[in-house]
Amino acid sequence: LHSCVFKNVSSISKTEKKCFIEEIPDETMVIGKYRTQLWDKQTGSFLPATPGLGMHVEIKDPDTKIILSRQYGSDGRFTFTSHTPGEHQICLHSNSTKMALFAGGKLRVHLDIQVGEHTNNYPEIAAKDKLTELQLRARQLLDQVEQIQKEQNYQRYREERFRMTSESTNQRVLWWSIAQTVILIITGIWQMKHLKSFFEAKKLV
Repeated sequence: LHSCVFKNVSSISKTEKKCFIEEIPDETMVIGKYRTQLWDKQTGSFLPATPGLGMHVEIKDPDTKIILSRQYGSDGRFTFTSHTPGEHQICLHSNSTKMALFAGGKLRVHLDIQVGEHTNNYPEIAAKDKLTELQLRARQLLDQVEQIQKEQNYQRYREERFRMTSESTNQRVLWWSIAQTVILIITGIWQMKHLKSFFEAKKLV
């Protein structure tokens, strides 16, 4: 499901990189928001991270091309637009050199990813463009229709790729079967000739 709000809470170590996979159609805006918490040994719970903590966000498209690589603070917001349909990899890791912050060695990341029309702030749009409630609702419906069209195009793209993969696999299986048959025939002919030569040498035929 692409036109959605994806939320995740994950605990990572101080050197671990945590990655999330999101399937996104092309030309679709994505907004990610995150906040971090550090493990506190004294209280035995996660507490809000200090502003000095640095988090690095790296995003790769389906062709593993980096489309965003940037350092943020303990809380951050990143935005990008997909240009290639498929699985996008969103990775977060801490690059803070302040090891004292990691006394407990654990970091909790709350990640909220908004995709498609969910990235639009409709109250802000209504105030900016002075839209009535009916006009705003029409705008929302148009955005949803546009996103559904992108979804359908993406599903057709996936279907085409799956069909090409299936055809390629079937072709390889066919050629492998033919190769096995040819090898068996050649081996059989060689064995018959070898046996004939053996029997002739023993003067059995």
